[in-house]
Amino acid sequence: MNPNPPATIVSALSANFLGNSPTWYKRTILLFLVANPLLFAVSPYLAGWALVLEFIFTLAMALRCYPLQPGGLLALEAVAIGMTTPGAVYDEVVNGFEVVLLLIFMVAGIFFLKQLLLFLFTNALLAVRSKRLLGLLFCALAAVLSAFLDALTVTAVVITSAAGFYGVYHKAASGKQYHHSDHDPSNDDEVRELHREDLDQFRAFLRSLVMHAAVGTALGGITTLVGEPQNLLIATTADWDFVEFFVRVWPVSGPVLAAGFATCVLLEKLEWFGYGAELPPAVRTVLEDFARAERDNRTAHDRAVLVAQAAAAVLLVAGLAFHVAAVGLVGLALIVIATTFTGVTEEHRLGHAFQEALPFTALLVVFFAVVAVIHDQHLFAPVVEWVLTLPADVQPPTFYLANGLLSAISDNVFVATVYISEVAAALEAGTIDRAQFDLLAIAINTGTNLPSVATPNGQAAFLFLLTSAFAPLVRLSYMRMVVMALPYTVVLTGVGLLAVIYLL
Repeated sequence: MNPNPPATIVSALSANFLGNSPTWYKRTILLFLVANPLLFAVSPYLAGWALVLEFIFTLAMALRCYPLQPGGLLALEAVAIGMTTPGAVYDEVVNGFEVVLLLIFMVAGIFFLKQLLLFLFTNALLAVRSKRLLGLLFCALAAVLSAFLDALTVTAVVITSAAGFYGVYHKAASGKQYHHSDHDPSNDDEVRELHREDLDQFRAFLRSLVMHAAVGTALGGITTLVGEPQNLLIATTADWDFVEFFVRVWPVSGPVLAAGFATCVLLEKLEWFGYGAELPPAVRTVLEDFARAERDNRTAHDRAVLVAQAAAAVLLVAGLAFHVAAVGLVGLALIVIATTFTGVTEEHRLGHAFQEALPFTALLVVFFAVVAVIHDQHLFAPVVEWVLTLPADVQPPTFYLANGLLSAISDNVFVATVYISEVAAALEAGTIDRAQFDLLAIAINTGTNLPSVATPNGQAAFLFLLTSAFAPLVRLSYMRMVVMALPYTVVLTGVGLLAVIYLL
């Protein structure tokens, strides 16, 4: 007798579809997969926008089901029914290959600086007791670093550090080292309840810090030619060097930077939108005990590891600041140097470093497939054509808003690529003059950088944070990110728009 009849196998396959995701979610994905070919037969343009919105939906449900599987099914179907082609997807991946290299090697390289980062950030966290000042410190530090380094690299540093804080406290609490001066630690129920309260507050504390830092990457990324990938693309098209780019963008980036820092402090003071949580005293005690124990028990080997990691970090910053190679290749060099001088030579220890970033790398390739659909179906073309028909003085703010809206739901690098190409073509055709082109280039740069903080879709750093293993630990969901980014979105978009209108 056959122990596995076909009906049983089909039932098992059905049960395994998207794993433990809710039944309604599985049915929704199946509905998308059935509806897309029908809609494509009626209108490829509408089907393209439907696919974009469906992919955004999978990102929004990232904590229910990692977006790689449902998003990947949508991308495979898009290729199968002719929304795009494998060649177009490959071209998009090649265009974004520097980002792929960055995720593979740079994020793994940051893993080998973990002890140094935990040492530095733990001391900073314990030294700065004001939450407003600490939030501003994280935001400003991320902004400064992102102006010269890659935002994903900075985000990886922040995630590694925050995950280190969480791990230290959670390990102590799980090991029953948790204590509270006002309660009897021998009462297990009371200890668990206290742990739960402090853990929830600690999660809120870490969420606010990483969100301040994530927004900081956008604030700093707008200011320089190397701050964001699209900045370099726009500067190359406009033939601007580093200094010229900074000077031309500063009338917008300067006020936005000040407004962003002011918003950070205000949010912590008012405790709105999920900000304002303080570091619980019990958690501070655990971190102080950890820092003290680390200091007291640090051996010559441990100190040598810190020195080696510090030297590797200096070489990393120098390599990125002077752009000696693609960011991913600098990351590979970091892995070689950091592991060589810290004694990490076993293959299995190297493998752990790549676990965090490779799922996101695969997801990014799926995202490139969706970008290929956007390109092949010309989803943004009507907007560009309409804006260029408006009066010259209205075009910069309109481009800014159009870029911002599209960047909030799509990849801001792709949006900038499409728009700057169209504007360059208009310049060559004589539709606009060089002065107008420069204004539109600034509007495109700022429009793709600022309003895109509204959702994780627009900023790769936000998407990386959302899909990281750290996000579930602190309960950072898609909608919570959107809510916490909302005040920043309103302020940065509004100040940027006023600057485009009145200061350019």
